[in-house]
Formats: sequence, structure tokens, C-alpha cells
Amino acid sequence: MPIAKVYSAAVVGLGSVPVEVEVDLSSGLHAFSIVGLPDTAINESKERVSSAIKNTGPIPPQHSKRRVIVNLAPADLKKQGPAYDLPIAVAFLLASGQIKFNNIEDKIFVGELSLEGKLRSVNGILPIVLMARDKNFKTIFVPDSNAKEAALVNDIDVIPVKSLEQLLKHFEETQIINTCPATDISQYYLQSNYPVDMAHVSGQQQAKRALEIAAAGNHNILLSGPPGSGKSLLAKALPSILPPLTKEEVLETTKIFSVAGQLSKDHPLITIRPFRTPHHTASAASLVGGGAYPKPGEISLAHRGVLFLDELPEFSRYVLESLRQPLEDGIITIARAQNSLTFPAKFTLVAAQNPCPCGKAGDPNQQCTCSPVQVFKYSRKISGPLLDRIDLHVEVPALEYKEISSEITPEASASIRARVQKARQIQWQRFCEDNADGKQTLTNGEMDIEQIKKYCRIESQTQDLLKTAVCQLHLSTRSYHRLLKVSRTIADLEASPNIQLAHMAEALQYRFKKE
Repeated sequence: MPIAKVYSAAVVGLGSVPVEVEVDLSSGLHAFSIVGLPDTAINESKERVSSAIKNTGPIPPQHSKRRVIVNLAPADLKKQGPAYDLPIAVAFLLASGQIKFNNIEDKIFVGELSLEGKLRSVNGILPIVLMARDKNFKTIFVPDSNAKEAALVNDIDVIPVKSLEQLLKHFEETQIINTCPATDISQYYLQSNYPVDMAHVSGQQQAKRALEIAAAGNHNILLSGPPGSGKSLLAKALPSILPPLTKEEVLETTKIFSVAGQLSKDHPLITIRPFRTPHHTASAASLVGGGAYPKPGEISLAHRGVLFLDELPEFSRYVLESLRQPLEDGIITIARAQNSLTFPAKFTLVAAQNPCPCGKAGDPNQQCTCSPVQVFKYSRKISGPLLDRIDLHVEVPALEYKEISSEITPEASASIRARVQKARQIQWQRFCEDNADGKQTLTNGEMDIEQIKKYCRIESQTQDLLKTAVCQLHLSTRSYHRLLKVSRTIADLEASPNIQLAHMAEALQYRFKKE
């Protein structure tokens, strides 16, 4: 059998496509060639595969005295990474007649080989297994360290392989590898494992209320105040009041971390909402994603979680402007000459900033050392369109001694989280009908204009207040819609079917006041 073919897969964005690994053996001087747009890691697999086969026992390619040609089809799709080591080795052994097994068409192979023939973990296993199931493959062979991640997917047999030698014995039926049991997501949930609780934050009742609204409706929030007022602590406490991830959200976030290569071997599932804190020196590519082979950036890694940008004005203006599309649409599209990829980016943005470079502007107890020009330039580092996309603007003043030293224990995150979950449940029930028609709206912050008109009903008295606010504050159309979304969330926290005057009045106090 001089020609053999097995199946593998290529990760494209957050999806995957099947790849045919074909091996042809022909007479002539020995050569080992890989075609089909391989990257450097794949080209180097020639050495890994040859050593792994030699150290396992069969005759390796360099001792076969034949020309070996490996084709990765489709040939116009760029391939990357070492995950093709295992399928190349299996296809060579099949072509050289050193192994035999039936039903090649319904099996798929993924894994990196060490020089001694051990299998190492690879990135992007979850989207590969999901694709394999949808394409009606019956069995997938993966490295043992990736098995728990792969077993998240039902209706496909996951075979955990530790080494090439073990796989050959499995084919010979001398040592059958048992199918990996389905992964129980519940055992990976971490209960109350939050480093910062709302009870750790003294005072700042208005900021805590704003965070509760942000958590309930997935709204963006900007905390402004002097250094040491508790902005970072408040941001770090936000995950503790967010509801747990659902099973669908677990799969969604785990897929992103899998493709990005940031899954832990000991904890192969993302079961708590992500909290990402990129430094202000971060590049645009690291924040939104990119590279020669585009990978998810920080905003996609924060999907269904929190993206915290501390010292917001210190970020590059170019970097901040790249947030406009994901804040508006919940996705980020990375365009390249040959194709474009879209990654999800439905996150809650929490930003923090000082009132001026020295941080003392507006503090009655300290003297600001910044000139008016410095303060003006500092405030102008954040563009109006970006501020317009932030729903809640909150002042976080410096605490007085009596607030810092108070022995009264603030409200814990557990009780706040219970209110947030009730509000989220109301929203989930509200959007059930829309989601059945193909939409994917989970929170008020994700509503489109059609849904805003349908669900943000306001009374006549509230309508008058809204009209006055739009005229006096010169609100844009976007600000108007975001104001309605926040009002709807405040009403949900009180289980009110309609937006009342008090709900609109509270939402208005969080809007950015244009100078």
C-alpha cells in the first residue's frame, strides 16, 4: 500500500476544518517532503516523526530507502502547529504496510510527538472535536493530556493516547485503549473561589450600586477617582457578583482559551468568568487579536467575563480606538489579505482613571500640581466616541477616616450576586422567544434597536424626563439607546415590568456629562 490517507484537522479562528493527510512512498533516493502550505513547526515534524517511529520499533522513513511525500489537503489552506505529527506517523506506517486497521474514514488523529514517541498536548482540541462530531467522524485519537477537554463533546468516542507505541498495540488489539468517559463539568466548578469580595471594600456605596447594575445587565463602566480610592479593588470584586457560567458559556469560553493555548492541564475547563487585566503598554494585536495566523486577543479571552483596563488614559489612543467595534457589536473581525476571521467579544468593560496626571484634581484636601493644559490633554486622551460606548460613569472619591476604620461589615458578594441572578433570569426569559428565532441575546446590554423598542417601554412621565435629558445633555442616538438599556436593567433588579421614573432618573446620573 504505497499510498495511505488518514484524517486530521486545522483550527481556523474558533472553528476547525478536516484535513486529509496523504502519504505516498515511491522508489528512489530517500527524501522526506511535506506539501500543502505547512508552517515551520510542520516542516520540522519530519525529524520528530522519524525519531518517534525509530524509538518505538517500526522502520522509520530515513531507513525505508524511499521517497516520502506528505500532502496536507486542502492545499490552499495554511496549516500550522505540531498537531499533524501523529497523523503523519500513522499514515506513513499504513503506507509502508507496518500497521493495518479498518474504517480509516471515520477516524481522526491529532497530537504532537516527542522524539521518544510520547504524545504531547496541542492547542484547539475542543473546536476540533466539535467539528469531528458534526462531520460524522466516529472516533478521535488525542493526546492523553487533552482527553478531558475532548470528552466535553458527546456522541463521539475519544481515545486518549499516551504514546505511539500504545497506539500501535491498540491497532494490533494486544492492548486496547479504553474510551475516555464524558467529562463531568460540575466537578470543575469552583464555588466561592473569589480573591476579592464586595465585603472587602469599605464605603463607596454608589460605585457598588453601579457595579451591581453593570453585572445584572452586562453594561460597561468607568470608575474615576484619585489614587487609593478603591477603583482597582472594586473592579476585582466584580467577578464575585456575576452569575456562574452556564454549560453553553463554559464550552464557548473554553474553546477560546483552547485555541489561544491558555488552558491549564490540571483544570481543562473555564468554569469561572474570565477576568483579564492587560497592562497599559499592551499592543493593539495583543488586545484585539491578530498575528500571521490570527489568534484571540485579550478582549476575546474576556468573553462572557470582565476586561479591566486600569489607568485608561495611559493606553495608546490607537489601542483604545480598536475597542469601538467589539463594544458595539460584541465581536471583533480581523482582516487579512487572504481571509478574515471573527472572534466573539461580549465582555463587561471596567475602566479606571485618575482625574488628572497627579491624581489630586478635585480633592478638597490636596493641592493638584498639574497645569490646566496638562489636565485638558489628560482628559482628551479618551475619545468621545469611546466614552459614548460606556454606560455607567461613576465618581469614586477618596474615603474619609471614619469610612476606612468602620467596624460595620459591608454587604457580601453572595447577597448581591443573588439579586444579579434574579435580574439575569428575568432577562433570559424575556429573550427566549427572540433567541428561538436565531438571535443570541442573553442580557440587556446586548439588545439591538428592535429589542429596545420592544422591551424598553416607559410611562408618559418618564418620557418627559427622557426628552428633557436628551435636549439638555445633548445625548447622541447611541447614548439614548444605552440609557434605555441601563434603565431596563435597573427595572429588572426591582422586578418591574415597565421602566418607571425612578429607574430612568438613576440611569441618567450615570451618563457621561459632556463639557
